[in-house]
Amino acid sequence: VMDQTREAINHAQAADVPIIVAVNKIDKDNSDPDRVKRELSEYDLIPEDWGGQTIFCETSAKKNVGIDELMENIQLLAEILELKADVTRKAKGHVIEAKLDRGRGPVATVLVQEGTLQNGDNFVVGQFSGKVRAMRDDKGRQQKEAGPSIPAEVQGLSGVPLAGDEFVVVTDEKMAKNVSQVRAMRARESELAAGTKISLDKLFEQMSEGDVQELRVILRSDVQGTLEAFAKAAEDLSTDAIKVRVLHEGTGTITESDILLASASDAIIIGFNVRPSVKVKELAVKENVDIRSYDVIYHALDDIRKAMVGMLDPTFEEEVIGTAEVRETFSVPKVGTIAGCFIADGKIQRNARVRVLRDGVVVYTGKISSLKRFKDDVKEVTSGYECGMGVENFNDIKIGDNLEAFIMLQVEATLE
Repeated sequence: VMDQTREAINHAQAADVPIIVAVNKIDKDNSDPDRVKRELSEYDLIPEDWGGQTIFCETSAKKNVGIDELMENIQLLAEILELKADVTRKAKGHVIEAKLDRGRGPVATVLVQEGTLQNGDNFVVGQFSGKVRAMRDDKGRQQKEAGPSIPAEVQGLSGVPLAGDEFVVVTDEKMAKNVSQVRAMRARESELAAGTKISLDKLFEQMSEGDVQELRVILRSDVQGTLEAFAKAAEDLSTDAIKVRVLHEGTGTITESDILLASASDAIIIGFNVRPSVKVKELAVKENVDIRSYDVIYHALDDIRKAMVGMLDPTFEEEVIGTAEVRETFSVPKVGTIAGCFIADGKIQRNARVRVLRDGVVVYTGKISSLKRFKDDVKEVTSGYECGMGVENFNDIKIGDNLEAFIMLQVEATLE
């Protein structure tokens, strides 16, 4: 099973769409359809003749063997799933790929899913608008229209859309331009609102949210052996609290398909000895996908480990910083009871919390509302000095009470 096949399986399963497997080149002497079935069964593609639900068709495109059976199975599955389209309505579909052609300008290959696309139709696709100036089929021949399930290469776009963008035919050119302008504005607002996709830097800082418990990763490496070791080492970092899930792995450079999969699943892309192209980098920026490239495997694993630590819920430890004895109490109008205290040990800080102890029993815990030396507000008072102290929402302080000041310190989380 090649990398491209595994990538296609991952995308299809992520989108929850049915899969029909065409085992091609069965005319060759070394063909082994059963081996293909065994390998694909590891990806939950169990053949029907093995008790599974996946349709397998043995074909030879070169000798036209099994093609009719393949088409019949596709048609049968479409009927079972009730996949029907109205050819009379305005066309609608998705972009398969798009490019900027030097002679023809922006060109997009689209797959019509509903209606019929015709020359002269005005349409909206992603953030762009257009009017069909010319159409070609998959063999490069000019065509006037394209119906459901028919791919067509379309000219007449105002820009280059992304693969996966939806195109919709609209009433007129004015409407197409208005819709595309609104979409472009919203996209720009989303970009300015700071991306929401996961990045390793964010995960390092994500110490208090506790809402991400699975770190999703897409791995790319230069050679297969390194990739397998890298993937296993990454997944072995999983703990009971945090799981590392490798969504996809493959050899070769980071692709646009990787970016789109990462964007759809909030995954991070990690490349080992591979680098993305300028075009892929631009798409990653647009989709707010984090790409990390490494030459040393342990550096990559260290960053993954740091990200996992950042995903853990924070833990806090209490530190007692000082104690005070209540020697006098004063009732201040509109303020409440103020305790005249002697700092017996440590220090009392204005931003600390305090426990009121009476005969060794805690009667109240709350925040310090005021801390004064004589008439001056102070931030802290140290051992051996006197002060006036108020406790928020508590006026029942009595002479002889002990006050214990403490702060909460965040403890660095670990994966242990």
